[in-house]
Amino acid sequence: CLSDARMLASQNIVIILCGNKKDLDADREVTFLEASRFAQENELMFLETSALTGENVEEAFVQCARKILNKIESGELDPERMGSGIQYGDAALRQLRSPRRAQPQGTQECGC
Repeated sequence: CLSDARMLASQNIVIILCGNKKDLDADREVTFLEASRFAQENELMFLETSALTGENVEEAFVQCARKILNKIESGELDPERMGSGIQYGDAALRQLRSPRRAQPQGTQECGC
């Protein structure tokens, strides 16, 4: 239940509503408009997907990850805080959160 997820998870939870089986349009039980309105009213991300064709399957994960990263970069979400729901898989990934150091004038940042 959506209210349970919000009550039990981090206050900065990112939730995406995936309408599945997009390829079976004739068997649709919820219209795109109904699902889209529900998502908007409940502040959810929304995509329709099809596992059969692969449509929007990867995009659902990408959008979710992008929203989480935006929350980290804006300071709304602190991955170092206990209970944030975020864990780094590799210490090198923590550099994503660290601001880039200014480069001295006349030098270029390595692109490797």
